[in-house]
Amino acid sequence: MAEAHLCGLQDEFTCLVCQDTLTDPVTILCGHNFCLKCLTDYWDQSQVCSCPQWRHTFTTRPELNRNTLLNEVIKKFKRPRLSPPSSQNYAGPGDVECDFCTGKKFRAVKSCLTCPASYCQTHLQPHYEGDALKHHKLVDPDRNLKEKLCEKHQKSLEMFCKTDEMFICLMCGMTEHDDHEKVELEMEREGKQKQLEATLSEIRRRLEKKEKKMKETRRSIEQMKISVERVIEEHEKSFTALIRCIEEANKKLTEKIREQEKREMEKAEGVTEQLEKEIEELKRREAELKELSETKDHLHFLQTLSPRCVLPDDSLNLTVTAGFSSEDLLKELSSLKKHLEKISQRDILTWTPSGHEAPIFTLLAPEPQSREEFLQYFCPLTLDMNTAHRDLRLSEENKKVAWDWTQPIYTDYSRRFDYWRQVLCREALTGTRCYWEVECSGVMGIGIAYKGLSRKGQGSEWRLGNDDKSWSLRCFNSQYSVWHNNKETVISAPFSPRIGVYLDWPAGSLSFYSVSHTMTLLHRFNTSFTEPLYPGFGFGLQSSVTICHLTPCDH
Repeated sequence: MAEAHLCGLQDEFTCLVCQDTLTDPVTILCGHNFCLKCLTDYWDQSQVCSCPQWRHTFTTRPELNRNTLLNEVIKKFKRPRLSPPSSQNYAGPGDVECDFCTGKKFRAVKSCLTCPASYCQTHLQPHYEGDALKHHKLVDPDRNLKEKLCEKHQKSLEMFCKTDEMFICLMCGMTEHDDHEKVELEMEREGKQKQLEATLSEIRRRLEKKEKKMKETRRSIEQMKISVERVIEEHEKSFTALIRCIEEANKKLTEKIREQEKREMEKAEGVTEQLEKEIEELKRREAELKELSETKDHLHFLQTLSPRCVLPDDSLNLTVTAGFSSEDLLKELSSLKKHLEKISQRDILTWTPSGHEAPIFTLLAPEPQSREEFLQYFCPLTLDMNTAHRDLRLSEENKKVAWDWTQPIYTDYSRRFDYWRQVLCREALTGTRCYWEVECSGVMGIGIAYKGLSRKGQGSEWRLGNDDKSWSLRCFNSQYSVWHNNKETVISAPFSPRIGVYLDWPAGSLSFYSVSHTMTLLHRFNTSFTEPLYPGFGFGLQSSVTICHLTPCDH
């Protein structure tokens, strides 16, 4: 099809089907003009004959006759093509196509919810110019117009039914949703918009929090790498110095042994030389005395015998060391070897808090020896009332607990022990070293447990120490026993009403001490802890326990 520049009359001489200058123009009954071929093809592809511009429908297919006058006008003003048609308005892969373009379709600029159809800029003009179309609802191009129509009435979904939580058209609102609570989409949007903004705000808050956590984690990783390199360097220096010290000690010890060997060899050579002289003298005496014994001269024999029978002092008391012994040194070296093997086999590294935001890598400290050292790890504890059995009474700011039949019934929390008279502390201990002391009386148990320790029912496995989730020391008739996983170990030790508990979570160690003027180790559990631990207590008749308030100066 030809295209012409029509001196400002281009829109009037443009076919709304092909968007090009009219060729063999025909005029239909509603007054609109189209190319003869474009209109014929359009009607051939439709089940009804209608105007492509206003959708006016004809009962019978009109006979098409060329508009001779209009054709002459177009010919008169037609000019040679100046430039090829622009391809910028053609619909691309992601664009919504105009429903009324034939051949290569243009990009839709609006979709009509009333029609429903999508229009390019040219085919959209009747919606702005025609009175019948001006009130149609236009939206941005949408390829899913069917989803915006009521399936029952094929009308635009313009309302929201709050009663049924669904979108409806005006017809639905006047029929089956007549007595329901309904709002316009704009009003429903306002409420949902607030919800959306609140959600966005929460998302931004979480993003900020997680990004901050990510930065902290990355910073921790970097600090960990630096700390690990520093610790490895320190260990290499320590072990290099230790190896150098061992080599130096071995060298000095070898030198000392060689020096002692030299002294003993010199001594042995002197002894050998002396013995050789004495042997020669004795052989000489032996020969003289043998010769004297054969003489016939009695006078000569008597005159000579006495001096010859006087022998020199015997030097057999001279001794030479035949062997060397370093038993004490070997014992010390064996002890050092075992200690080094223990260091290589035991997990002695852990994370410990520092003044920085991230933890640093340090060696585990050995278990304290004196009470002053234990008190450096003092951990204040508080009893959790929501876990206490109904027969237990808490006092002294939840530091003391005792058996009391008159105690009012507590609220039935899911965390409360309902059969065994037990109570846990509120503090969760993990990844650190802690020490606490208690004053106790009567029949009772002192221990620690994972959070998953069963609270309900009378099974014996739910007592502290009777399952694999808890460890305990029990006091009965001034005697001790320790329990874990329902296994009892009886302890023979002097009784003390004060018990000290030392937990080394990283090392997997739990120790119980009898505290008086000295600290006596009652038992030590060695295991591998996998969860936070909660100190706890179990009670028999007329028993009580008080958690002691301690400071590093309490000794």
